[in-house]
Amino acid sequence: MKYHFQFALLFSILYSLSSCSQGLMSEKNNFTEQDTLRGSITPERIWWDLTYYHLDIEVKPDEKFISGKNTIKYKVLTSNKSMQIDLQDPLIITKVTQDGKELEVKHNGNAHYVQLLKDQIVGKTESIVVYYQGNPKEARKAPWDGGFSWKKDANGNHFVATSCQGLGASVWWPNKDHMYDEVESMRISVTVPAHLMDVSNGRLESVKDNGATKTYNWFVDNPINNYGVNVNIGDYAHFSEVYDGEKGPLDMDYYVLKDNLETAKEHFKDAPKMMKAFEYWFGPYPFYEDGYKLVETPYLGMEHQSSVTYGNKFKKGYLGRDLSGSGWGLKFDYIIIHESGHEWFANNITYKDIADMWVHESFTDYSENIFIDYYYGKKAASEYVIGQRKSIRNKATIIGKYDVNKEGSGDMYSKGANILHTLRQWIDNDDKWRGILRKMNKTFYHQTVTTKQIEDFLSTETGFDLNPFFNQYLRTIKIPTLEYTIENGTLKYRWANVVSGFKMPLKVIIDSNEKWIYPTAKWQTLPSESKDLEIDANFYIYNKEIN
Repeated sequence: MKYHFQFALLFSILYSLSSCSQGLMSEKNNFTEQDTLRGSITPERIWWDLTYYHLDIEVKPDEKFISGKNTIKYKVLTSNKSMQIDLQDPLIITKVTQDGKELEVKHNGNAHYVQLLKDQIVGKTESIVVYYQGNPKEARKAPWDGGFSWKKDANGNHFVATSCQGLGASVWWPNKDHMYDEVESMRISVTVPAHLMDVSNGRLESVKDNGATKTYNWFVDNPINNYGVNVNIGDYAHFSEVYDGEKGPLDMDYYVLKDNLETAKEHFKDAPKMMKAFEYWFGPYPFYEDGYKLVETPYLGMEHQSSVTYGNKFKKGYLGRDLSGSGWGLKFDYIIIHESGHEWFANNITYKDIADMWVHESFTDYSENIFIDYYYGKKAASEYVIGQRKSIRNKATIIGKYDVNKEGSGDMYSKGANILHTLRQWIDNDDKWRGILRKMNKTFYHQTVTTKQIEDFLSTETGFDLNPFFNQYLRTIKIPTLEYTIENGTLKYRWANVVSGFKMPLKVIIDSNEKWIYPTAKWQTLPSESKDLEIDANFYIYNKEIN
């Protein structure tokens, strides 16, 4: 019964992911001009390089209304006078200026083309100011469906938060809404009713008391992707600690609803535990300058950079459940560990195109396994990641469609973690594997990347040609199957259901001895007195005895 319950739970979670027609993991395959404008590096984007944002808005929770402006600084790469700015309905751009002069804006759905008046000189830094307002889209199933979550806490106070991965940050603020170009730094000013607090990314610079309202000014000193920017508004209490990290003192700040303060002080002890494990395995936390925050929200959680959001109801596991069915998933708070893992894989190393979202989710899902490994040992970690396999559906490929803002299959989570776990077995040297993960975060520090860059890096660092390996697991839904037979003192074996060139070695137990075999698509033989073959379960493969 336990297996069937866990499978049903996992299936329902995956179904909820795919049921959000405008959100992550949707099964959309027919694409429009708007999808291309959102998902491609258009001529109106490529000519300018983001350097700075100042997002300055007022949020009126009673009216579910926002208004304000975004100052956008950019460096001119090639001369052009048409600039694409993205903002989604029903929000509207009311005005755009440069050097105080109002500019014409041409509209095509969610893409808005600012017509610049003055010549754009290559190498020069310029700026525009985009004014906007409206009632932004309300998230139906945050965080998988984006927008504002307009909720209230148990005391009737407004409890508001944003989430927008996939759908895009332009669902609530005007920006260059493509992942390839991260802004170098950012200031976020949010005006809210005076009895509430805003918590956003980076460090709090100042709070201005306006009487009926207060303005919270935050500064992000590191590159940040658009969907990582957030607003969280509530009747918050704050506590903090200083963690002795690899790069020195790290400020760790926690914001929770006031009623949850004492509970959080105990429950959030998973946060410094996370930091210790991940700095060991992945390298220094990537944003010391901005600190680390864990912020309570009215939805489950999201990896907003230096402002990780949390809504797991102060329970271990995933809302109190172990998604692996192994028991190990109840040893930690899933949201604290998983969403914080994204600080390394999503916020430090960021995909250029959401089709490569596996770079975020596969490595971060694997980070749960790494956390268990650090505190409970390798066997426990293996049991956890193997237990996740029951959620793998193998209905669509992990890599999505490029240039149309379409991510791949939800298998990028559990299957992705098992792909990396399998690669660890192939390497068969945990010190080397740890070194690769740390070097990866150093090599691609604060960069946007492609799948090919990650594949090439891992091939170089492992010394293996991993192209067939990744073609198999990322670009097909086929699982490698070891076909074998044992008869007349001979083990005969080969890989089946594999792409061309697939030749991953495999650890087995035969004749009571552990040994490596090196299957290819062609039959091979090995002398054996045994009648049974035991295959190391840590490899994510199938096996089939041929009679």
